[in-house]
Formats: sequence, structure tokens, C-alpha cells
Amino acid sequence: MKYSTIKEKIDLIKSKKISLVENVKFFLARIEEKKKLNAFNFVFEQDAISRAIEIEKKIISGKHGRLAGAVVAIKDVLALKNYPLTCSSKILRNFYSIYTATAVQKLIDEDAIIIGKTNCDEFAMGSSNENSYFGIVLNPYDESRVPGGSSGGSAVAVAADLCDFSIGTDTGGSIRQPAAFCGLFGLKPTYGRVSRYGLTAFASSFDTIGPFAKNIDDIALVLNVISGKDSKDSTSVNYPVPDYIEALNEKKKFRIGLPKEYFTEGLDNEIKIAIDNQIEKLSLEGHQIEEVSLPMTEYTIATYYILTTAEASSNLARYDGARYGYRSENSTNLEDMYLNSRSEGFGSEVKRRIMLGTYVLSSGYYDAYYRKAQKVRRLIKEDFDKVFNKVDLLITPTTPTVAFKIGEKYENPLEMYLSDIYTTSANLAGIPAINIPIAKNKDGLPIGMQVIAQQFSEEKLISFSTNFKY
Repeated sequence: MKYSTIKEKIDLIKSKKISLVENVKFFLARIEEKKKLNAFNFVFEQDAISRAIEIEKKIISGKHGRLAGAVVAIKDVLALKNYPLTCSSKILRNFYSIYTATAVQKLIDEDAIIIGKTNCDEFAMGSSNENSYFGIVLNPYDESRVPGGSSGGSAVAVAADLCDFSIGTDTGGSIRQPAAFCGLFGLKPTYGRVSRYGLTAFASSFDTIGPFAKNIDDIALVLNVISGKDSKDSTSVNYPVPDYIEALNEKKKFRIGLPKEYFTEGLDNEIKIAIDNQIEKLSLEGHQIEEVSLPMTEYTIATYYILTTAEASSNLARYDGARYGYRSENSTNLEDMYLNSRSEGFGSEVKRRIMLGTYVLSSGYYDAYYRKAQKVRRLIKEDFDKVFNKVDLLITPTTPTVAFKIGEKYENPLEMYLSDIYTTSANLAGIPAINIPIAKNKDGLPIGMQVIAQQFSEEKLISFSTNFKY
């Protein structure tokens, strides 16, 4: 690669030092070479080359968008008109989208080139990318290990140099955790900052769309493009979008909180040492560090899995074999068709979450579980509000361990759910968070550090991230 950022790439194309068409062909050859990683569900080879020819002319003429020629892979839960939208599920294996997601359209409008759609856990439900109808995604650092989930394919596409950047979704850590396992920057924006229109819903009050990249400059640029109010999404917020590129040049000293509840038993010692080293360095550079408390932390996993499964149960009721998607051939009546289509079409993890969600919403259990979890969610948000009165940012681990072995947690759902112990709280509170790659362990596996900010304070995360040239 002759460039390190999208901006640098555009300048090189403009001066004819690199050919965009050859660059796209390089990525296509690389995708073929690294096919075993299984990062892509679909690759748009001819479309990408045709678009490269068109955009190269725009760049040379000087009439181009902010992402001109940037090659992007998008998670296969985001709609792209006339292309497959499978959510890595058998139930949608032959479904083609009839419209394009707002975030994806914004990339296209700024002259990005979509090279394909990435593999993920089915309906974005998972922490390892082992739940896909299209098979397991492998970690490029060690192919016997998972890349993280649910946006594992998007993370691997960037980490293995199959594209310039990628787009994933984060419902409980599904951008940050794969970013940590694959050594990338991965940003989950504030809920409402990026339109969810065209994102296939898992848990509608949690789902967010965000970027993966190898550097913070590209994260800032992509966030500039995809952020903003969208009339097609009632949950997108009409709140000013700052220029995140400017935040890259702001050299601020931050007040940083270390939540004591995140540095307890269960955290891998090498991860703890790596974060401690960074904290010491930040302190020497003049950042103010103090211990803080988020007392509701112990309830985050339980609250998260009650509320997200309830929303999943409701959202996935539409996949019934009647209107679109997979329909079972083994049915003699309508009820059997519903039952068999869903039983045959959904994978085991999706079925587990639908059953959990249906249970917590059922008569007699709604007050005991769902309503109580909603109240706890509010208390978790209040915890963060109080802490952000004292500090600008919070530093925590992103994951309790480095990337684990394929199959290691697959048979133990509870252990798998605990992989998200440090990330779910930001989704419950609707606040932004980023994974920053900070080190590698003794086996050469990436270690990530999570930084969390108050609502609509992504510019602080971007400014802070410039301290790390990993």
C-alpha cells in the first residue's frame, strides 16, 4: 500500500502516482487470496471496477466527493438497492433489497466504492462471528481464533487489507469488540447520530452504525460523512455535527476517569498491564487521571440481554415465510408454514434470543423482567451522567480477553455473553465509545482499549485517539 489514509490516497490518484482501477484490482485479488478468512458474503467485482473508472476521472478533474476512491466493505445487515441483504441468515439467503440505507447512500454520494458485503453473526446476534449461515470468519492474526462479532467480517476486511475501511453495526459491542480482536480503530457513535434507516433491526433502541479503520483520520472522515439527521429515521437526532477532521488537530489535555468496576477479576493480566502502561504515559503527558465508580455496572449484562432479546423477539416476528424470505416446503397449513419456516430458517443463536425475548415479554413476566430492566437502564444512564460531570472521558478495557479460539465458547452461551461485559453499557446509555488498538500480547494478538464519552461528544474521542500511533 502506497498510502496510509484516504486523504493521502486521493492526493496520489490526483497526481497520477497511483491508479484507482489498479488499486481496486489489488483489493479484489487480495480478497480472492484471503478467501479462507471468509470475510465477505458477496463481492461486487465488476461494479467496483466500473465505479473506479468513473471516480478516477472525477478525482483528476477535481470534481469529486470527500471519500473519492475509498474502497469500503459494508456489513450484510445494511440495505443496498438491488443487491443481496441476507443478514447472514438462511431465512433471507435469496432476498434482494429494494432500497439503500441512508448511511450507505451517503458513502456512495461522496464517491466511495463499495467492494462487497461482509459476513457477520446472523442478524448481528453474536460475539464471535460463529453464527453465520455463510460460515465462520477467521481472525487474520491467528486463523484458529475468532475475529469477534457480530461485525467480524467488517473488521477482518480492514485488518487483512481487503479494503480501505468498512462499516459495521454495534448493538452491544459489535464494532468495538471485533476492532479489539483485529487491532483496529472501531467507533460506535451516539445513538441517533447516524441514521438507522436501511439497517435491518436487531434491537431498535440499541443498534448503531459506525466505521472500522486502521487510523483515526479515516474514522473522523467517515464519521463526518455518515452523521446527521435523517427524515427517514425518527430516532436520528437533529443535533449539530461538528467537523471531526478539525478534532484531529486539537491537542487537548483531558480529565480521564477509570471506572473501578471495569478493572476487577476476570480481566486478562496482559490486557491490564497494556492499559496501565497507556494510563501512565497519558499521566506523564499531562492528562488528569482519577478513579471513578459506576455502581450499576454489575447489572449491565443482565439488563442488556433482557431488553435486546425482547426487541429482537418483536423485530424478527416479521420473518414468517408469508411475505418474503425463506418459506418451508414441508407445510400442510398456515400454522405449520410459520412454524417450519422459522424453525428451518433461523440459526440456533437467533432462536435462543427470540425465545428469551418472548419469555421476558410474556404475561406474568413482563413486570418482573422487562419493565424492571427498563428502570435499571435508566439508572445505568444516570451513572454515566454523574461521572461525566467530573471527567471528560472514561478508559476501560474493550474485552476481558484477547481473541479466543474458535469453538471455545460456542457451547456455553453465558460465557459468550460475558465477552461483552465492558461494551454493553455504552449501548444501554446511548453514548459513544471507541476501541483503540494499543498493544499485542505475547502471542502477537491485538489488545484494545475502550474510551467512552458523553452523548454527542465523538469529537473528544477522535481528538483523544490522536495520542495513539499504534
